[in-house]
Amino acid sequence: MTVTLVLEGKCRGPWVDELERCWHKTAASSPGKKLRVNLENVGFVDERGKELLAEMYAKGVELAAEGVLTAALVEEIMASRSARQRA
Repeated sequence: MTVTLVLEGKCRGPWVDELERCWHKTAASSPGKKLRVNLENVGFVDERGKELLAEMYAKGVELAAEGVLTAALVEEIMASRSARQRA
């Protein structure tokens, strides 16, 4: 079973902190379940948001995106993670 966190709008400032709190709370209350973050309705992600999403991805959270902006963001995070693993 997969638990999905759905983001909308902008992932910046205090919303990055809120996403992190929700991630940790969901992970703690749903052990053994796969976590996914749906970014389809996100229009902007600041640097802290990108760093958090990259950390989440590195820890096994699936990032889902359909739109051009969010798909490019997910590709950037995945490529960055792959590059770090090769280094």
